[in-house]
Amino acid sequence: MTLRIERTDAPTDEERQAILAPLRAYNSAQTGATVPELVALLIRDEHSTEVVGGLYGRIFFRWLYIELLVVPEQARGQGTGSTLMQMAEDLAREKNCVGIFLDTFDFQAPAFYRKQGFTEVGHIDDYPPGHQHFFFQKRLKAAD
Repeated sequence: MTLRIERTDAPTDEERQAILAPLRAYNSAQTGATVPELVALLIRDEHSTEVVGGLYGRIFFRWLYIELLVVPEQARGQGTGSTLMQMAEDLAREKNCVGIFLDTFDFQAPAFYRKQGFTEVGHIDDYPPGHQHFFFQKRLKAAD
């Protein structure tokens, strides 16, 4: 087989999937086949039922990854974020997860996640320039 490398500035989803497929096959061969389970905790406006925030993530390899967490500005400082995180932790325990991980920026909520019992496992300086991008985890202990 002869190979060449080409650059595209507009990759298609089909091209992404072509790269992803052999990676998934390799990962499955190493760890056993597993399918991500998507999860969401939605914050809705009581009157319009519009989703105005919440938590979105996936369970994979027995870890819950929190991809998105947004508390509407009018609900901040009232325990909504802590309630979401507790619900996520309860869900992770229900699904027999080892732990939870997430990433955030210094201008978002690193202090909030530390208060929730998360430990920083790394960060990138100057991403974006002048800021830090943090990575956190929280290992879950077995229920008593």
